[in-house]
Amino acid sequence: MDISDYRDAVAENRREHGFEAVDERTDAFERLWATRETDDTLGEVAVLATLVEADETEASETEGNGIDAATLAETAASLRDVLAETVDPRPGRADGGEAPTPIGYVAFATSDPDPSLLDAMTGFTVAKRRTNVFPLVYDAEAERLHRHEVPRLKGRGIYRRQANDAERLFDV
Repeated sequence: MDISDYRDAVAENRREHGFEAVDERTDAFERLWATRETDDTLGEVAVLATLVEADETEASETEGNGIDAATLAETAASLRDVLAETVDPRPGRADGGEAPTPIGYVAFATSDPDPSLLDAMTGFTVAKRRTNVFPLVYDAEAERLHRHEVPRLKGRGIYRRQANDAERLFDV
């Protein structure tokens, strides 16, 4: 699938599933979408999602497709910063309510991703600073979304949520 076609399909999915475009704080990302929902397992969640066309990023010397492991980690960390600024991650708010669980997704659309990129994706520290950020990789050539697997034990709820969100937004 052509990456521009993938981008259009993801944009349609985000509208279909109630993700609204974020107009502010978009200096770091060209496209940024948000929603707040109630999850049966996690309670209230605040979700930010973005799509990065990795083939259009500055190519590294080691990989011809424009994205490498370091860039993936830096971009995911940037989304974590935006997520932390957008959602108050402190437990308990002034109004006595609970703060929502902040979740972020950054999908990298690329052709034929290097295995080291997939290793960096799964090796990225998802939970940090009371936020949960999941980098995902879409292989445009194989038309396959690579996401984080649901663990067998601890943390299954957040990973199950990631699998569901990845499927409804980024798996076209």
